[in-house]
Amino acid sequence: MTPAAPSTPPSLTAYQRWQRFSSTAVRWFHIYANWLVGISWKRFIVYAIVLLIGTNIIQELPPFTWRVSEHVDAEDLPVVKPAKPAKPAKAAKAAKPVISLDKPIHYEVTIDERGVRIHPTNAASAASAASSAASSASDASSSDSNSDLPSVNIDFGKEGKTEDIKRAVEQARQALEDAAQDARDAAREAADEQKAADEATAEAQRMPRTRTTIYRLGDFLVNLAVFWILASALLKATYKGRIVAEQKAAVAAETAEAESLKRQVVEARMAAMQAQVEPHFLFNTLASIDHLIETDPPRASQMQKNLIALLRASMPTMREANATGVRDLGRELAVIKPYLEILKVRMEERLQTEIDVPEGLLSAEFPPMMIQGLVENAIKHGLEPKAEGGSLRVKAEIVHGKLAVTVADTGLGFGRAATSGTGVGLANIRERLMLLYGPRAAVTVTENQPSGTKVTITVPYVSRAGDDHPSANNEGAKA
Repeated sequence: MTPAAPSTPPSLTAYQRWQRFSSTAVRWFHIYANWLVGISWKRFIVYAIVLLIGTNIIQELPPFTWRVSEHVDAEDLPVVKPAKPAKPAKAAKAAKPVISLDKPIHYEVTIDERGVRIHPTNAASAASAASSAASSASDASSSDSNSDLPSVNIDFGKEGKTEDIKRAVEQARQALEDAAQDARDAAREAADEQKAADEATAEAQRMPRTRTTIYRLGDFLVNLAVFWILASALLKATYKGRIVAEQKAAVAAETAEAESLKRQVVEARMAAMQAQVEPHFLFNTLASIDHLIETDPPRASQMQKNLIALLRASMPTMREANATGVRDLGRELAVIKPYLEILKVRMEERLQTEIDVPEGLLSAEFPPMMIQGLVENAIKHGLEPKAEGGSLRVKAEIVHGKLAVTVADTGLGFGRAATSGTGVGLANIRERLMLLYGPRAAVTVTENQPSGTKVTITVPYVSRAGDDHPSANNEGAKA
């Protein structure tokens, strides 16, 4: 029976989904940010304007905005009481009460041979009524036009007979009754019109109608677009600096890695050079010792001591030089002195040597194996091919605040011997100096006078006075 495969825990599945979503979001974020950095600010402004216009158009379209129409019955609608229309001017005037007590009322009564006239007037006109009896008729007509109160005119006639007076009173009474009837008719007509209007409004409300409802969900789009534009502008302004910094950091990392690889290659070469002494030099030295044992034992013993001093000075300091890239000048001279003593035994009177290094410069820092390489080139390609030999001088001095170490010979000259090299040694020295000091170090090759070659290595002067610096003489004297 095959066991069932264990199911993936739900939490792990959710975590994987979240990881996938977050990685996708970060990837698209960087894509959008790179696109923003790639466009100019002018194009960004155009992009912002298009985005605002687009959101204003989209927010009016489905699914952000839609309309729903429905039929609504009369009973579902709210009851709206119709507003009462304004009454006609005639009805309003007729319905107004004849006498109102909210303000004083004054009547002007004029009695003369023509009859009796009663007109409403104010207090000022009443006070001046006695002095204007002759013009009372014209004042009465003016009062009628400016007041809503009724006026009464009783004309006695020319003869002032009783029948005429009764007739005039009856006509005045009839006129008042007709005015009252007209007011009642006008009020009744206004009431009928209002009732008809109310019935029409109620009938209109009872009729089925269509109601349209508008739903808006896109009102936030404009605000979202504004926020998006501001965030994009901030991202465009800050992300470019980050990209530039990342590019610089990547270039610096690549440069550092390349320099580190170059340094490792050069140090590996130095380790190989320090781990081995040139085979033919060892063979020649051992052969010379073997020959001197039979012919000149004291010289053979001295040559053997120099070889031991050379190996002792070269081998133990290899790790120290590889770790720091430099060591003091005194240790370098401790290797050079026994090397030159061995060569002097082999070449006898054909080689004269001089080491001119002040005691105070023995603690100065100097890259290892460089002086030895220059001395080997001077002996092998300059002095050994020359029949009469010559001299070799190693000098150290401070020039313009820098340490200058010079190896000068009086041999055949640079590139003139049959055994002239390919220049790889000098190229390696220049490469090492560039890695260690950059443009602050230099190698110069000039002709020596009266003959030969002079090579000078210039490096920044740094003293290592706190270390133990055995002198070249003591190193060379150890057996």
